[in-house]
Amino acid sequence: MENKDKVVVVTGAGAGIGAATSKKFLDNGFKVVLSDLKVSNVEPVAESYDKDQYLLLAADVSDEDAVKNLVSKTIERFGKIDVLVNNAGVYGESEFTEGTTDEWNKLLGVDLNSVYFTSREIIPHLKDTKGCIVNVSSLSGLGGEDGHPIYNAVKGGVTNLTRSLAVNYGKFGIRVNAVCPTFVNTLLTKEMLKNEHTVKKVLDRIPLNRIAEPEDIAKAIYFLASDEASFISGVNLPVDGAVNASSGHPLNVGSYE
Repeated sequence: MENKDKVVVVTGAGAGIGAATSKKFLDNGFKVVLSDLKVSNVEPVAESYDKDQYLLLAADVSDEDAVKNLVSKTIERFGKIDVLVNNAGVYGESEFTEGTTDEWNKLLGVDLNSVYFTSREIIPHLKDTKGCIVNVSSLSGLGGEDGHPIYNAVKGGVTNLTRSLAVNYGKFGIRVNAVCPTFVNTLLTKEMLKNEHTVKKVLDRIPLNRIAEPEDIAKAIYFLASDEASFISGVNLPVDGAVNASSGHPLNVGSYE
C-alpha cells in the first residue's frame, strides 16, 4: 500500500514533537489528522499542504467523548485509520508532598488517560488495516527521577500499556511501540532552556552532547510506524543521545590514581 493511501492520527499536533511528526508524515504523502485543543493551534502546521491531505480537529483527548468524536470525524472523512500517534502530553509538578490532587489528575488525564481513550477507540479500526500505534512516552517512564514522581508514574503507565497492547493485539497484526525521549527543545522546555545552568546540567547527562530537536523524535516515530519496522512491536525506544545507556556516573571523573 502506498503512503498516499494511509491515514495517520496525531494528537497534540500543534507544536513540538506533534507538529514535527505531522509534517514528517505529510511530507511523505500520508493523509494526516492533526488534533489539538484548538484548531487554530494546528492550522499553521498544515497550511503549506494540500487540503485534501489533512483534517484539522479540536479535541481534548483526556475527555472520553471528545476522543469518540475525533475518531468518528476521522472515519467520516477518510474511512479508515492506519496509524495512531499518541503525542499529547503535559509536564511539570510541585514537590511531591506539596502537590495537589488536581495536579495528579491533570498529568494522569492528559499523559495516560488520553492514550487509553484513543487506543481503545482506534484499535477496532486498526484491526481492519493491520495498523499500528506509536506512543510518545519518555525516559521518565523507564525509571525514577529526582523531582518528577508523578510524571514518572504516568509515563511508566504509558510504557507498560505499550507493552501490554502489543502483546494483546499482535494476533490481529497490530503493532504497538513507544518512543522515550530525553530533554527536547519544545514549548514545554522553552523557559528552562533560557537558563544556562539548566542547559549545562542537561548536556552533562547526554553523551551526544546536544539537546534533541522535535524532528529527532519525529524521525523515530515515523520509522516505527513504517513498513521498515514491520516486525518491531512492544518496544519502548529511547531517543536520548545515549542517556539511558549511561551508568549515571559523571561522564569523566578523571583518574582513580
